[in-house]
Amino acid sequence: MSASTTPSSRPAVTEREAREVAEAAREQHWRKPSFAKELFLGRFRLDLIHPHPVPEDEAAERGEEFLAKLRDFVETKVDPALIEREARIPDEVITGLKELGAFGMKIGTRYGGLGLTQVYYNKALALAGSASPAIGVLLSAHQSIGVPQPLKLFGTEEQRERFLPRCARTDISAFLLTEPDVGSDPARLATTAVPDGDDYVLDGVKLWTTNGVVADLLVVMARVPRSEGHRGGITAFVVETNSPGVTVENRNAFMGLRGIENGVTRFHQVRVPAANRVGEEGQGLKIALTTLNTGRLSLPASCVAAGKWCLKIAREWSAAREQWGKPVAHHEAVGSKISFIAATTFALEAVTDLASQMADEDRNDIRIEGALAKLYASEMAWTMADELVQIRGGRGFETAASLRARGERGVPAEQLLRDLRINRIFEGSTEIMHLLIAREAVDAHLSVAGDLIDPEKSLGDKAKAGANAGAFYAKWLPKLVAGPGQLPTSYAEFKHGVDLSGHLRYVERTSRKLARSTFYAMSRWQGRMESKQGFLGRIVDIGAELFAMSAACVRAELLRSQGDHGREAYQLADVFCRQARIRIEELFTRLWTNTDDLDRKVVKGVLSGTYAWLEHGIVDPSGDGPWIADATPGPSRRENVHRPVR
Repeated sequence: MSASTTPSSRPAVTEREAREVAEAAREQHWRKPSFAKELFLGRFRLDLIHPHPVPEDEAAERGEEFLAKLRDFVETKVDPALIEREARIPDEVITGLKELGAFGMKIGTRYGGLGLTQVYYNKALALAGSASPAIGVLLSAHQSIGVPQPLKLFGTEEQRERFLPRCARTDISAFLLTEPDVGSDPARLATTAVPDGDDYVLDGVKLWTTNGVVADLLVVMARVPRSEGHRGGITAFVVETNSPGVTVENRNAFMGLRGIENGVTRFHQVRVPAANRVGEEGQGLKIALTTLNTGRLSLPASCVAAGKWCLKIAREWSAAREQWGKPVAHHEAVGSKISFIAATTFALEAVTDLASQMADEDRNDIRIEGALAKLYASEMAWTMADELVQIRGGRGFETAASLRARGERGVPAEQLLRDLRINRIFEGSTEIMHLLIAREAVDAHLSVAGDLIDPEKSLGDKAKAGANAGAFYAKWLPKLVAGPGQLPTSYAEFKHGVDLSGHLRYVERTSRKLARSTFYAMSRWQGRMESKQGFLGRIVDIGAELFAMSAACVRAELLRSQGDHGREAYQLADVFCRQARIRIEELFTRLWTNTDDLDRKVVKGVLSGTYAWLEHGIVDPSGDGPWIADATPGPSRRENVHRPVR
């Protein structure tokens, strides 16, 4: 693609081509067991998560020591109201975090980092994010998806030695994939990296570059054209932000997370040494997806912190505020919300810690578990924050600054609601996560029967697939009829005062029901299954609830065995599981009783203008301008707002 390329000349990508790009990027094989994958197949492998894995003593000691230092720093050096008011993290706070080693939490000690485990990294993010969500995002974007993680997984030793010490102490990094006209469809990615001798020349525009405004190092995804000696494809590069031709054109502002340094970055004829290429040409999307397998766990950590704060404020406020002669907490309408917040916070922490510890042990493939944790935590945390605002009433809608100004405690409940809203969108929107998880969940089916439903396969291929599918389903389907979930004595070790064994039996039975429902849907819709996004979303949501139930029960038993609030943990796990079972039964009903077909008809009418009359009687306050900004490659015509922190 030349520098004269315009948006209209972007590569035309069909739906099938887009799917092929995404399919080529995903991990094709399952080399390790996966609890969640088995769950979707109707096999409840409790042995993969119970007994609950725990950190090694040395790792826990190192982690707790850093958490104590971090807590002292955020309590004494961070003014969250100032960050919210000025929409910026003060430079001295960022410098202090660097000196503390917070930018090197996930970087090994040999490269100057702290070498924390995923468990303690997440605990640190939760702690820092509770003081200011913008700080949590700053640290997470740098380490979870920025330069350190891709280099740890795919970089050469020379690259690690060059860049990781900088990332551990002095440099901030960012990850650049999204473009103004490219979101969750990377097949349309337009930024190019053209080979030129020992360099690549980058041209293009990247949008929503979290940390990009202050970053020193960037991980950039760009398309390498196929040519002699170059296989081409989407490729990852480490780029120095101060390179000639790199311009940060805008610092974006958002509904929430007002302190984040998110911008628009333009590359014009930027020369990047071939030595800065991460992995091989064409591996960029695989690197991005693999990085996100564990990188996504930072988001649930922030959601756990939000849940804990919601619970604290709900408890204190609901005990102090009286209505009709008693504290509002004792009114059932409010009490049910508090119970939901408490039980859900317990479950989110269980899911996050379990998935994180599994990532540390590296015995299991956690690509589904990490995705489920992100999906579930982002949705439930938003609901908890919304319930807190409702519990607080008018004060929940009022800003913390206004509350302080009139003499009350400045509780930023409305800010939390704004800050959490993005979690349902970035690092994979809820809708994209549904599709991503659904693809992984049905992988076993597609591997044996995919050719049967592929219209482009030959009769010979279909015949071979039919034979393979017949052999697979002859063994698999009978196992979905009965299991331990039907035996009253199963999982008896989870019965201590409060009986959690019944919930685990429910999970086992329901996982088989879920697998049967998926098989029936595949038989019914075959090749059209991929278009049934409503159905697939509900299947995934059921799996997420089952995973959360399992994690909650296993965590409760761990705490009981350690003598750490075991009785209370069992109570919270029991309440959560009962609430989750109600949600699951509703989702099962909606698998087959829904308005999906009618919704599609209405959408066609909306887009064709059939219902345009319904929009009469308003004025549109939106300003003028295109829906999508022009991202034509070329030199920047705007001031560079890049602001490195030194």
